[in-house]
Amino acid sequence: MALDPWFALRVKSNFEQTSARLLHCQGYEEFVPTYSTRRQWTDRTKVVDVPLFPGYIFCRLNRWTLAPILKTPGVVNVVACGSTPTPVGDEEVEAIRTLMVTGTRFEPTSYLTVGQRLEVIRGPLAGLSGILVSVRSGWRIVVSIDLLQRSVAAEIDASCVKAVPMAPGRSRELTPQVRQRLA
Repeated sequence: MALDPWFALRVKSNFEQTSARLLHCQGYEEFVPTYSTRRQWTDRTKVVDVPLFPGYIFCRLNRWTLAPILKTPGVVNVVACGSTPTPVGDEEVEAIRTLMVTGTRFEPTSYLTVGQRLEVIRGPLAGLSGILVSVRSGWRIVVSIDLLQRSVAAEIDASCVKAVPMAPGRSRELTPQVRQRLA
């Protein structure tokens, strides 16, 4: 017998674990991917596990019998394209599971695509903008940086950039801090 497909469920804020436990008790296979991060309180710093996709959990279910799922406390809806629930590929869920069990350090980041305009937000190139040229292994990306009407490719950490929407044909001016570094 084939397994039901995975679906993403939208849940109330901070209800990921609660809803997952309740679905498990109802006999559903559920999955809440988490990652470890440091959280700072006034008196201490602690490493905690937090949801990789806040507000979402994965669940194997039959799309034709959604009523029990939607009645589960914390579940808001099933992620859909229009009004049709959209399954998540088994290979995508398995890739996340594999990442979690390998012990590799990971965290959520912006979805970046080659050709996308980026702004460097941390590090020595902070304030510069460029275009994503390629994604290297691990957390490294190559950004073509517009500098003095020349293009320079730099390999930087993906966590040091953010995607920026830019009007076609507009270029960004250098910040005073960047101008000072170049002088």
